[in-house]
Amino acid sequence: MHLDHEEEDYSLSLSKFESMLKTNKVLFFDSEEFEEIILHYLDMGKTNLAKKALKIGLDQHPKSTGLKLVQVEMLVFEDKLETAEKLLNELYFLEPTNEEIYIQKANIYSKRDDHAKAVELLTQALQFTEDYTDIYNLIGMEYLFMDNLEMAKVNFIKCLEEEIDDQSSIYNVVYCFEFLDQNLEAIEYLKKYIDKNPYSEIAWHQIGRLYYGIKDYENAVRSFEYATYIDEYFVGAHMEKGKALERLKRYEEAIESYAKTIELDDPTSYALLRIGKSHEKLGHMKEALAFFNKTVHEDPLLDKGWIAITDYYVRQKKYNKALEHVNKALSIDDQNQAYWKRFASINKAMNLFEDAEYGYRKAVELGDYQLDTWLFWVDVLVNLSEIDSAILTLLQASEYFPEEYEVEYRLAGLYFMQNETEKGCFHLSNGLRLNFNNQSVLEELFPSVWSMKKVQSFISKHKQ
Repeated sequence: MHLDHEEEDYSLSLSKFESMLKTNKVLFFDSEEFEEIILHYLDMGKTNLAKKALKIGLDQHPKSTGLKLVQVEMLVFEDKLETAEKLLNELYFLEPTNEEIYIQKANIYSKRDDHAKAVELLTQALQFTEDYTDIYNLIGMEYLFMDNLEMAKVNFIKCLEEEIDDQSSIYNVVYCFEFLDQNLEAIEYLKKYIDKNPYSEIAWHQIGRLYYGIKDYENAVRSFEYATYIDEYFVGAHMEKGKALERLKRYEEAIESYAKTIELDDPTSYALLRIGKSHEKLGHMKEALAFFNKTVHEDPLLDKGWIAITDYYVRQKKYNKALEHVNKALSIDDQNQAYWKRFASINKAMNLFEDAEYGYRKAVELGDYQLDTWLFWVDVLVNLSEIDSAILTLLQASEYFPEEYEVEYRLAGLYFMQNETEKGCFHLSNGLRLNFNNQSVLEELFPSVWSMKKVQSFISKHKQ
């Protein structure tokens, strides 16, 4: 491994410094070496060693502005803002054109949540800097703190005008466009950017994501493809290309894209699952099942994997197999509402109504408030002749769905069954008002109620 000269000098001075600490001999370093050493320790999170190096450095170079600025950085890091500010004011008096002084002052104001003042100081720093990208980036970040995405975007775009390959700025620009719901503008911006920098795989990947977001899957595939031509090891681009191909129902190609991610990197449960889903769409049932099994083997905590296997068996009407897998899933995570809902519907399909009732109840307890879950639960309760519980459950459901004819017709049927005619009529009139044409709900679920004379005359009166 060849280190260039700078890196070699740097690792030499680092090992020289560490051996000095062990032997207690004082060796001499120039101030820049000290700066490098201190920043290295700060990056490594070794604050005590950084402080030690700073102390020795300032003993050897008491007038070094660079070291004093590093000291400011450490004070800010430790939230000693007043002391840092005092030191900065002294330095400003000595070197009023040092950009780093403005940057550190801005940092202090930023920490105090005075982001407008931070922007003002960073704008001043632009007069004295050669590294515009860095400062525009810091200004952009301050605008993000102020939730001024428009100005943040302007500054991140300036970063890219200064340094066309600055990858983090591409992400930041796109983030601002997306946050502002300007997806089409983002695409236009990236097209112009790509004209200037056609080999930026990051830009192609981002434009692909944006096309995907506006459902233009053809262009999304093309963009991801370019990203993978530029960098064939770009796993994310292969993955997103697979997703877009799936949307276009080009399942064979989608499988190839997902398989590429597995070839380049460790297999992810997501890729395995998508390959399984694509095989299923192609009618390759054996392959689909094999990949669903690999998915849960790779990541037993991924609920989508267990759900895919369970649903696979349900579609084949192999309910015992489906139940076996949903039970395995529940043994790993019994707080998952999707598992309980499937547990319930499989038991319902097998006419095991008590287990089905328990499953729907658990699903709702865990936060599944979808209308169909409530209705399935109620229908099972009715099957078990638990009419009072069914009524209570529907009343609870009506709090979430106050204007839902499915709930009202069921309540009407149940109250008529209990000979509570007044309540029955009240809910029947609600049902008829909400959806007159779907009286069949009442007819199918409560044929004995439907054939009552008073019910029929109530409906015909309502019609008139």
